[in-house]
Amino acid sequence: MKRIGILGGVSAESTVLYYRTITREVVRRTGRADYPEIIIYSVSFGDFARLQHAGEWDLITARMVAVFQALHRAGAQLGLIAANTLHAVFPEVARRSPIPLLSIVEATAREAKRLGLERVGLLGTRFTMEGDFYRRGMGEVGIEVIVPDPGEREEIHRIIYQELARGLIREDSRARFIGIAEKLIRKGAQGIILGCTELPLLIPKDSLDVAILNTAEIHALAALEAALGD
Repeated sequence: MKRIGILGGVSAESTVLYYRTITREVVRRTGRADYPEIIIYSVSFGDFARLQHAGEWDLITARMVAVFQALHRAGAQLGLIAANTLHAVFPEVARRSPIPLLSIVEATAREAKRLGLERVGLLGTRFTMEGDFYRRGMGEVGIEVIVPDPGEREEIHRIIYQELARGLIREDSRARFIGIAEKLIRKGAQGIILGCTELPLLIPKDSLDVAILNTAEIHALAALEAALGD
C-alpha cells in the first residue's frame, strides 16, 4: 500500500474532509481500520490566499513543489493537492514534483463522464470559475462547463474566503449557493461541480435535483484507489 502525501491547509476544513473520507471508506469496505499511511503538510491558508490575490502564481508553484519535496523526503509515494484553486498550476507542479501527483480535475472529469453528463455547472473561487483548467479537463472528455454570472462569481468568492475557509456556515449563504446552482440547472447543467473543496460543508448531497460532484470526496477516493494499487 502506497503512502499518501497531502498538501493541506488550503483550507484546514477541506483537509479534514480528505482525511475523514479516506479513513471512513477503508472501514466501509473492509470493516477494519487498516488505513493507508497518510502524511499531511499543512500550509498557511492566509499566505497562499494573499499570493493568489496578488497573482503570484510562480511563487505559489515554487512553494508547492517545495512541499512535495518535503513529503517525498518524509516517505510519501504519491501526492495530492487538497484544493481546487491551486490546480491552476497543477501541470507545472506535477512536472517538478519528485512523486506522482493525482489531479482533482482529472478525477472529477472521469466521474462526470461515468455519470454520462454532457454539461455541468462549476462553483468555486473566482480563480477556478474564471480559469480554464476545469474547462480544459472537462473538454477532454467531451463535457461543457458553464459558470455563474460575474456578480454571482464575486459573491461566491467572498463567501468561500470570508466564511467557509474559516469554518463559518451560514444558512443565508447556503440558500444563496443553492439558488445560484439551480439557476445553472435551468441553463442546462446536468450536474454541479463543487469546485472548491470547502463547498461540501455548505451544499449537502441531496440539496439539488441533479448530480452533485463533490470534488474533495472524488479526489480523496481516487487517492485511496491509487494507494491500494500496485
